Amino acid sequence: MRHIISILMENEAGALSRVSGLFSARAYNIESLTVAPTEDTSLSRMTIVSVGSDDVIEQITKQLNKLIEVVKVVDLSEAPHLERELMLVKVRATGKDREEMKRIADIFRGRIIDVTESTYVIELTGNNAKLDAFLEAIGKALILETVRTGVCGIGRGDRILKV
Repeated sequence: MRHIISILMENEAGALSRVSGLFSARAYNIESLTVAPTEDTSLSRMTIVSVGSDDVIEQITKQLNKLIEVVKVVDLSEAPHLERELMLVKVRATGKDREEMKRIADIFRGRIIDVTESTYVIELTGNNAKLDAFLEAIGKALILETVRTGVCGIGRGDRILKV
């Protein structure tokens, strides 16, 4: 099962390395990882997407809580949450494909953020399924380059990850 683990941790050198090292030492795969400072610049929020059984994720959570830099760990997948990912896609846009790319971007609520004579760069946000559906709708033949940020997630309602 896919889990989104959100970690509040001290914003200091080497903290990311220790967390990712914990995963690699136990042969757990990280599907995506995002990290940035929070509104309190002494803290960072790390969001990790990993696949594993509930037992494996529980073990990961326990190991994360043992790290000195880690302040709090939450598995967002256990309760209602929101998740988003940012994707930039450079596509071939010449001739009749130009108008079709614009139409598909509009349907998926994407924005064309760069235009050349032969390409568009399209910015799109959403969950994994939406981004994957967009890529499928365009077709592999027209995709020149793709960049994805990884998942950012937050609990819904009163669920807050704070000290």
